[in-house]
Amino acid sequence: MSRTPNYEFQEWWNKQREKNNNLDPLNDAKLDHSHSASPPPFTALDVDSSPSSSVASKKERSRSARQLSWVCLLKCQQLAASLGWLYGGVFHLARTAHRRIADSASLRGDSSRLYRAIRVFLVVVIVLLGFELVAYFKGWHFRRPDPSDVLGMLAVVYAVWVDVRARYMSPPLQSLANLCTVLFIVQSVDRVVLILGCFWIKFRRLKPVASVDYDAVGISAEDFPMVLVQIPMCNEREVYQQSIGAVCILDWPKERMLVQILDDSDEVDTQQLIKAEVHKWQQRGVRIIYRHRLLRTGYKAGNLKSAMGCDYVKDYEFVAIFDADFQPTPDFLKKTVPYFKGRDDLALVQARWAFVNKDENLLTRLQNINLSFHFEVEQQVNGIFLNFFGFNGTAGVWRIKALEESGGWLERTTVEDMDIAVRAHLCGWKFIFVNDVKCLCELPETYEAYKKQQHRWHSGPMQLFRLCFFDILRSKVSWAKKFNLIFLFFLLRKLILPFYSFTLFCIILPLTMFLPEAELPAWVVCYIPGVMSLLSVLPAPRSFPFIVPYLLFENTMSVTKFNAMVSGLFRFGSSYEWVVTKKLGRSSETDLVAFEKESEPLMRSNSLHRSNSDSGLEELSKLELSKKTGKTKRNRLFRKELCLAFILLTASVRSLLSAQGIHFYFLLFQGISFLVVGLDLIGEQVS
Repeated sequence: MSRTPNYEFQEWWNKQREKNNNLDPLNDAKLDHSHSASPPPFTALDVDSSPSSSVASKKERSRSARQLSWVCLLKCQQLAASLGWLYGGVFHLARTAHRRIADSASLRGDSSRLYRAIRVFLVVVIVLLGFELVAYFKGWHFRRPDPSDVLGMLAVVYAVWVDVRARYMSPPLQSLANLCTVLFIVQSVDRVVLILGCFWIKFRRLKPVASVDYDAVGISAEDFPMVLVQIPMCNEREVYQQSIGAVCILDWPKERMLVQILDDSDEVDTQQLIKAEVHKWQQRGVRIIYRHRLLRTGYKAGNLKSAMGCDYVKDYEFVAIFDADFQPTPDFLKKTVPYFKGRDDLALVQARWAFVNKDENLLTRLQNINLSFHFEVEQQVNGIFLNFFGFNGTAGVWRIKALEESGGWLERTTVEDMDIAVRAHLCGWKFIFVNDVKCLCELPETYEAYKKQQHRWHSGPMQLFRLCFFDILRSKVSWAKKFNLIFLFFLLRKLILPFYSFTLFCIILPLTMFLPEAELPAWVVCYIPGVMSLLSVLPAPRSFPFIVPYLLFENTMSVTKFNAMVSGLFRFGSSYEWVVTKKLGRSSETDLVAFEKESEPLMRSNSLHRSNSDSGLEELSKLELSKKTGKTKRNRLFRKELCLAFILLTASVRSLLSAQGIHFYFLLFQGISFLVVGLDLIGEQVS
């Protein structure tokens, strides 16, 4: 059967042919000749076969095909490169994880109560997920099976489980979720108030004003108060030299300053190195003393207490304290001591920390966000409006009289700095935070060191709260100050924050996936945490690209902070553990240049014995040899974080079955965050 002629196509083809012929003079001539003669019967099907148009069309077609092939090749190459990069990253990650899991040294047993509870929780969650998967493929998530019908044993068990979880398990879980949500809102309001206070300080340009300028003309050396500078340290091989050097070049009359090096090191070679460094600066004219305790009790508090018991301390009015990794600028004392002039009730001037390695890796970047908010917002607002904040343990200048009247350094907690600050506040002393005076220091670059530091920082406050609660109630300060100390300073920021953060996002949220009758709204899971993270990043605007990692990492750290809080509150053994945070001795190039410039006059004015420098070089070579032959550092696995990672990822699968979008993404990325931290892939990679 013949096909019906397509007259529309024939008409379109004739128009296109006429248009092409009008553009070609040769075709115009052909067209005139064709008008003079009768057209052949197949004109409508004739195709222009002129050589020029044929070659041009072939070139056009060949050029288009060549361009298309090059574009396809370029796309394929980009796709192959992306897949290769992704495969390489996944392969490297899997190989690193496999190596650490296979390493028996990284699988040290974790026998804590919290780890055992998390492990039981993981088993329960996996069993529930298997149960829910069966129910999903059976279609029971649409219509609960009726036990009265003739069904299998599994359907009857599932129906009973749904009934039990709706009647008995979901209501208490919902109540706990509501409680944690209220605590979350209260803590968020506190953070917003602090941010508004910081904005008000910036808007009104509020800051403490010093009443004297020691750089002014006409001030003699006798006008400078006597200052004692202390550097407590313990096995600080990497940082002892730069910290001692930074303190010895402080711009302060040498006869009005004494430096105490308080060494608690139990490594003989480290002691010898520090002694040699002290002797070197003594020859340069610096008044510096090396002290080493025979009975090393009380950690840092015992070290400081022993140093303050020296007879010559009574000749000094102020004491400046620096940890071993801190490098004050030469004008540090000239920028802090003047605030004491004319303020007999002022006990402490605290400076801000600055970090030489804040951009070293992701871990240090996230720490910088947290500590920038602490100093820029918390310390500054409390200092301006309350004249009280927690002493940071370093980079501060104390009035010695205030230390003595407050009871001195006590060895009862691992946060001796917070202890003396609270006792001084209860005695009526005031504090000043100087935000524009910065002291360089170093952030922990490994997760293991950071975790131990955070454990001490969160268990110590609970020890202190238990010890000084009744002292606060019996003190003569106003009830407003008592409320600030008990509720805001201790409970809200030290107890409630780690409690609700761990309970809400690591326990309740995964459980609501398996007990859907209890739920957490999306604004609790996503919106409020996102806003709080945005506010936390404001003091460090360059860290805005790390808002999401910061939110996930803070929730990941909640397990460490919660464990530390509980151990400190109930006096578990780990609450009194003190581990020195390991440093690498990093310094920026500008700091080294400034150090060399400041030390040049001292080197010219004091001749050094060659034998001493030679002995120093010999000690340094011995130290380097001991480092090489020492124990190899390794990354390790963290079992609590790994178990919580599998719990959250299991809950994300359950939320995917329920088509809960926000909950699924939050659980997925939070589980990946726990997995990365558990495999120790966030900080320095040393293995």
